[in-house]
Amino acid sequence: MEKNVLDTDLFGKVAVITGAAGVLCSYFSKVLARAGAKVALLDLNEEAAKKFAEEIVKEGGCAKAYKCNVLDKEICDAVAQKVHDELGPCDILINGAGGNNPRATTDKEYFEVGDIDSQTKSFFDLDNDGIKFVFDLNFLGTLIPTQVFAKQMIGREGCSILNISSMNAYTPLTKIPAYSGAKAAISNFTMWLAVHFCKVGIRVNAIAPGFFSTSQNAKLLWNEDGTPTKRTEKIIAATPMGRFGETEELAGGLLFLINNKAAGFITGVVLPIDGGFSAYSGV
Repeated sequence: MEKNVLDTDLFGKVAVITGAAGVLCSYFSKVLARAGAKVALLDLNEEAAKKFAEEIVKEGGCAKAYKCNVLDKEICDAVAQKVHDELGPCDILINGAGGNNPRATTDKEYFEVGDIDSQTKSFFDLDNDGIKFVFDLNFLGTLIPTQVFAKQMIGREGCSILNISSMNAYTPLTKIPAYSGAKAAISNFTMWLAVHFCKVGIRVNAIAPGFFSTSQNAKLLWNEDGTPTKRTEKIIAATPMGRFGETEELAGGLLFLINNKAAGFITGVVLPIDGGFSAYSGV
């Protein structure tokens, strides 16, 4: 298999990744497999997860897909038992399940007089069920898998949990209040878990990706003719490095934080991987 960019040896380790059929987490699965881990790809979309697992196996790695609803503790418990029986106890948990929902998103960045009586979906029109879905998917979708898989880590050396936060956690982005709030909760929860588990040797950290152009957000970032949207122009202007990140540029932070030799004294950290976005004041 292709070697990783960092000297992180995960041979014999079992890595569990939720949301593994997504753009970023499917890539994380391959990164961990290339480092020698046996990878369990968990996703509600089992067929998509299987496709990525098969790609890993073709590369010479060890991977298996599991259908899992991260909001259902009974299902997570059952999947955790399958992973334990088929691959072994979990050493590394990547909580990648998450996302936004249009029902929790405003149409405009700024509220203006008259928006209430127009067809514009304003703050006052946000759907409670949509907001609840976003909070549940991001926060409970991290908490429940952690409850389930952290049990397999207790009393074993070198185990760690990595959550996926966001730039939204530092400064909320316009239009997406629920998603921004949910990701802020993930950063806070990461620190809470790090303290809670420190006496049993489980490290808990997070990465906070900046802006990456993927198939999932392409319509927000690019017009049909391929030109950048106004939102893209704002993002690039607020990113000192002047570009979107490449998916491969997340690998270093991922491998560093789960490397017990390199990061064994690091826990409770949220690492921005954002081209300087979080450091830039705009002037």
